[in-house]
Amino acid sequence: MDGLGDLLRGIRADDALFDRRTLPPETSVRITSGAPLTLCTVVRGSGRLVPEDGPSLPLRPGDAALVRGPAPFTFVADPRPGHETATDSDQGDESFAELLCGSYRAHADIGRRLPAALPPALVVPDDQGCEAVLGFVSDEVAADRPGQSFVLDRLLDWMLVCTLRAWFDRPEAHPPAWYLALADPVVGTALRAVHDAPARPWTIAALAAEAGVSRTSLAERFTARVGTPPLTYLTEWRMALAAELLTEPDATVAAVARRVGYADPFAFSTAFKRVRGLSPTAYRTTHAA
Repeated sequence: MDGLGDLLRGIRADDALFDRRTLPPETSVRITSGAPLTLCTVVRGSGRLVPEDGPSLPLRPGDAALVRGPAPFTFVADPRPGHETATDSDQGDESFAELLCGSYRAHADIGRRLPAALPPALVVPDDQGCEAVLGFVSDEVAADRPGQSFVLDRLLDWMLVCTLRAWFDRPEAHPPAWYLALADPVVGTALRAVHDAPARPWTIAALAAEAGVSRTSLAERFTARVGTPPLTYLTEWRMALAAELLTEPDATVAAVARRVGYADPFAFSTAFKRVRGLSPTAYRTTHAA
């Protein structure tokens, strides 16, 4: 598994909130779910997504928008061609915009590292011709069928993962340094090794052997590409993973310590507090889902 895979790991909607709106031209809807992450797409028509703080983002059919919560945001439907005024009798008019939103209820559904890696709001244009798929999702939201909640949860997960993968490949995304470093044949090998087995007792020599280079070469190249030395990155990744594990029900400090490579819970607690500023117990108390 690579760094992006670990960022996406654990994404699993559980009875997600869905909202389907049909808006006449030049009208708006305010989304106030308070969710930590909401994915919106326009099935037909067009409009602008307006975050609480930040510039508006145009949305065309098939475009996907991600908005970090809990702040509300607004969607404004574009004027119809010619700027005529809409009437109630136009409900079936193709000039109406259809907005579909799916919201994750809690950080437990998406982890806490994912929102931190994203801007407050982003839009990924539809380059794949997804209108047909979105029409299917829209129909599923509008229907009342057995197992509907489960189907919609999995569809939301799929749409989120596709959106994130496309976003990180865009030039305006400014992805984290570690994501760009995955393409490096040496540094990428070391990163994948760390993410595949964070509990392994890694040393510079062991990582260098995985990458097939000398210790000095790995240390210099890794630091230049990622921005931190290999073992510093390893510790930060272990603590990020531990922070998520600590929010799981019935998690114990000792169990989490073992899962991230610490046989001694006290050594783990010291490292966690140094990196996170709180002891594992205090973090679990204040960040439990």
